[in-house]
Amino acid sequence: MKYDLVRDTLPQEVQFGAAILVKSFDPESGEINKADIFAATSGGFSFKDTPTYGDMFEGIDNMPEGTKEGKFVSSRDVTASGTFVSVTPESAKSLMAAADIAEDNIKVTPRDDLKDEDFEDFWIVGDYSVSGDKNGFMAIHMFDVLSNDGFSWQTTNKGKGQFAFNYKAHYSIADLSRVPYEAYIGAAE
Repeated sequence: MKYDLVRDTLPQEVQFGAAILVKSFDPESGEINKADIFAATSGGFSFKDTPTYGDMFEGIDNMPEGTKEGKFVSSRDVTASGTFVSVTPESAKSLMAAADIAEDNIKVTPRDDLKDEDFEDFWIVGDYSVSGDKNGFMAIHMFDVLSNDGFSWQTTNKGKGQFAFNYKAHYSIADLSRVPYEAYIGAAE
């Protein structure tokens, strides 16, 4: 068939594997400290950036709805979801959104008031271009993340417990022009 084709560069453009969630990542080197891996997951991640659009020409006579010159992004809903299959006091606190870990590092107590330190940054990092000569990666850096769905624990008979997560990245009044995530696609230098 004439149009059954793929680009010659396809092997260098494929994201592969389930990825990991880490608290810090250096995109310059591509290095990860295993201690920064937040939790083990099952089923991979679902990341989504959903823009909401406005129309500055809405309601103007003789102007068609959805004219490209009047369209603008008014906000973005940036989320990442999946399932943890390991849990620590730190990851449980994160899932609760607003919580405190006791000095004994065992007890995690949820609270109703949000503090600035409840918002955290995450990186989702996966392999990219696994057939290339360089250590390629695809990474999403999410800013000011907070748990959307709270803490849930699903047990199974003779199986692993599961902790569903749905994190949302947030804009900050400190810089309203900064979209709450960045994407990196390529190889470390």
